[in-house]
Amino acid sequence: MTPPTRLLHSWAVALQLRARRNAMVALTDCTRRRAEREDVERFLADRAAARRTPLADGSVSLHA
Repeated sequence: MTPPTRLLHSWAVALQLRARRNAMVALTDCTRRRAEREDVERFLADRAAARRTPLADGSVSLHA
């Protein structure tokens, strides 16, 4: 391989590796955000269900 060809090849390989790494970082961030969103949705659903369910002894909860 001639030096210009080698340089072009190494540049292309480095660019591809950087692009793959960026995609993996983005996917990891999206996965983390989705997990957080699902946790919040689950928490809010549990809170809403707790507010709709009367206490077994008939008392009223004063906790918001």
